Amino acid sequence: MGESEENSGRRVRGRVKWFDPGKGFGFVIADEGGPDILLHANVLRNYGQSSVAEGAGIEVEVQTTSRGQQAVHVLSIEPPETGDGPPLEDLFDTDPAELEAQPLEPARVKWFDKSKGFGFANVFGRPEDVFIHVEVLRRSGLSDLQPGEAICLRAVEGRRGRMAAMVCSWESALPPSDGGR
Repeated sequence: MGESEENSGRRVRGRVKWFDPGKGFGFVIADEGGPDILLHANVLRNYGQSSVAEGAGIEVEVQTTSRGQQAVHVLSIEPPETGDGPPLEDLFDTDPAELEAQPLEPARVKWFDKSKGFGFANVFGRPEDVFIHVEVLRRSGLSDLQPGEAICLRAVEGRRGRMAAMVCSWESALPPSDGGR
């Protein structure tokens, strides 16, 4: 069919409708309208993330298949717009420039329970755990973390110890490759 070839590689911007890592897929709603776009977990993993937050901005390359629109490459992800709620007020009262100045630290997820709304990571070379709140994850454009997953984070001192102020996938924190391995 010529239609499949005609629509292959079409760039689409939109928002994540929902994504379930357990099911291995989710859907994107295109800004331009039209049918929902299937986002498979493997396509997201190729971008370097195991999850993505509901409402996150996303740009994908889309193909039309016999089953409908399907993302074949993720080009970019932006965190969802923040709500008006005051979760973690002490963390978000911190000056954004101060947060941005914190070093990006390599870490591994110890555990994360989305239903409880939090988890912990171990930063390489440091003995203490870093607390990760689900709202920080959402504001970072992620929806869930898996035990053992490699991540990067920016941490601040909270009332009860170190807390993540920003989390990103390991791959997205790596500098662009010069083509060599």
